[in-house]
Order: sequence, then structure tokens, then C-alpha cells
Amino acid sequence: MKRLQELQPGRAGSIFTSDLSVNEFLLVREAGFKPIGLVLGSSIYHVGIQLGRWGKNQELETLSQAMYHARELAMARMEAEAAALGADGIVGVRLSVEAREFGNDIAEFIAIGTAVKADQPAPGGASWRNNKNLPFTSDLSGQDFWTLIRAGYAPLGMVMGTCVYHIAHQRMGAVFSNIGKNVEIEQFTQALYDARELAMSRMQAEAEALHAEGVVGVQLNAHNHRWGGHTTEFFSIGTAVRPLRSDHEIERPTMVLSLDG
Repeated sequence: MKRLQELQPGRAGSIFTSDLSVNEFLLVREAGFKPIGLVLGSSIYHVGIQLGRWGKNQELETLSQAMYHARELAMARMEAEAAALGADGIVGVRLSVEAREFGNDIAEFIAIGTAVKADQPAPGGASWRNNKNLPFTSDLSGQDFWTLIRAGYAPLGMVMGTCVYHIAHQRMGAVFSNIGKNVEIEQFTQALYDARELAMSRMQAEAEALHAEGVVGVQLNAHNHRWGGHTTEFFSIGTAVRPLRSDHEIERPTMVLSLDG
């Protein structure tokens, strides 16, 4: 809290902190946002154990909920720091998971980014905050953030979806029958497809709750963490966006031809 008080805009002797590169800093300023300070959230979380049936594809819902809740705690604490600074949003957010030596099932979930304050209200005098009255969050780079604002769109928040899935083992007969063959292993294909779909649909549901038009910069990753080869987390994340004006249309670039002679 002492560090946040020293970062308060307008406070004598206050300086901002940022993890933006020099180019990103300049582009964020060009987009009309002033960095206030580095904000972060952390949650050290014990992820419980859930066993899946050896020969069955299934989501491990207890683990899915644990991974989601731990990230939500880290994100919420980062947003609370930004709100305490009076920020309109957080740019360049990084959300990571780091294993700790406290135990095999303990990990630290970290969210960190640069809180920013807009030079002016959004078009029409609207707030840059989202419909939950929270500072927007975005994992876009400074360059992509500048492009988004210049194109007439505003970030609403980072949205995510997760699914921890147990992929069934092959029966011994199937393993031997496939030796030397080029053949699709359909139960593996279906399992990975279903798990990714669950993660994507949950991310889209979060975007709908923010009244977003869409999600940009989506990443869909798979992490095994420490669960072994047949249990995998599928994690999707992106930045929900909306147009700054309801009648907004993206301008097409004008092509200029140079004719010599």
C-alpha cells in the first residue's frame, strides 16, 4: 500500500514504473494513455488431486476449477491495485504459473502489468473502464494496443477459459494392432478436440459477460504441469474488445501510387 501511495498521480515527487519497452511506452503515450505504475497480483495455490478413469476421456472438474480460481485471484488483486491508483486500465498484462519448491502440488499464479490513465474520456464522454466498473486489462503489446485504439476499438478485459482433461490410455490390444501402421488414434483426437472446445467456449462466455464484440490476440496453450502425460490443461486467453462508437467502421487504408515520368 505504501508503494501504491507513492505512485498516486499528482503526488509530489511521484514517478511511474512500467515493464513496457521504450517503444511500447511511446506508443501507449501516443494512444493517449499515461503509465502510472506497475501493478501485480499473486496467489500461491495448492492444487488438489483428482483421479481420472484409466480408459475414459473426461474433464477433471476439480482441477479445472482450481486452475481457474487461482488465476482469478491473481488477476483480481492486480485489478485492485490499479483501481487504488485511479487507473483506467492495465496494458501489457502477463499471466504466468510458476512451480514452487514448497510441494509438488503448489504453484504461484502471477499477474503483472502497467496501470494507465487516459488523457481524455472515451468518445461521447464514456468511461474507459468496462461494464463492471473495473479498469480494463489487456495482454496486447504496446504496438498492438496503439493499433487497436487508432482503429476505433477499446479493450474491455482479458478473458480466459481453462479445462483440465484426462486423456484415456490405449488398451493393450489397440497398441499392438497399430504397430507399424499409419493410423489416427481417434480417442486421442476426440479428447483433445473436446478439451480445447471447453476452454474456448468458457473464454467466449466471459467475453459475452463484458458485452464484447469479439476477442483479439487469442492464445490457446496446453500445459502438463506436474500431472503426468495423460492429464493436460488447455488454457485459452485473449483481450475482449468493443468499438468506441456504435456506428464505427474501420477505415480502409488509401493506396498511393507513384508514377515516374
